Amino acid sequence: MTPDPMSSESLATSTWKGCWQQLLQSLLVVRHPSDMEAQFFEPLRHLTRPTVLAFVNAHAMNSVVGHQHFGEALAGADLLVRDGAGMRLLLLMMGRHPGVNLNGTDLIPKLLERYEGRRVALYGTVEPYLSKAACYVQRDLAHGAQMFLCHGFGSTVDYIEQAQRDQPDLIVLGMGMPKQEALAAELRRELQHPCLIVCGGAIIDFMGDRFERAPMWMRRCGLEWLFRLQREPKRLFKRYVIGNPAFLWRSLRLMLR
Repeated sequence: MTPDPMSSESLATSTWKGCWQQLLQSLLVVRHPSDMEAQFFEPLRHLTRPTVLAFVNAHAMNSVVGHQHFGEALAGADLLVRDGAGMRLLLLMMGRHPGVNLNGTDLIPKLLERYEGRRVALYGTVEPYLSKAACYVQRDLAHGAQMFLCHGFGSTVDYIEQAQRDQPDLIVLGMGMPKQEALAAELRRELQHPCLIVCGGAIIDFMGDRFERAPMWMRRCGLEWLFRLQREPKRLFKRYVIGNPAFLWRSLRLMLR
């Protein structure tokens, strides 16, 4: 279950502010698209151990409030990148360069293109969308990749055992927060071979045509959240209608500190 961003702030105020500051300090900020190859893609070509890539958006920042274990799992990722207009605004408020928007829905397909002929695992969603996503990856992104699939409702032990058996070079988790971040931490702890573990949110659903992407103009304007809210108002009401004002309020508190 996704944490309620407006749950009671059971952590002390200083604790959630400290967690936010830690996440902000850990972000990889790529200042210009021309720097992506050297700063982001190139280091991922030389992994020597399991490595976790996670995305930090406004919903993630809200979710760490009152949910210490999720905050620890997210902060423990090897590579954290900024996702979304909310984080851009927060970084600007804190006097920092926001860099390129590295949202997972656009970035993960670009990552997959670099795994042609390699071993790729998709863990998440349900059939038939999981198999459709795998076909899309093989056809349009990672040509010739050997695919390993598992739905998004297994146990941690199930995923660990499958990854140990298949030894994929890339594992894309599509289970949503906080399950995927917790699983990523366990996979990194238990696996012995070098691989990239990506916390992908709804990416498998998008690749499997379960959900539709927003029009390009809405994505460019930072309004993809509004498109998703219109399509799934009941499920995403707390995340956006309540969560967005909560994120802005907390951002102001952090800035004033």
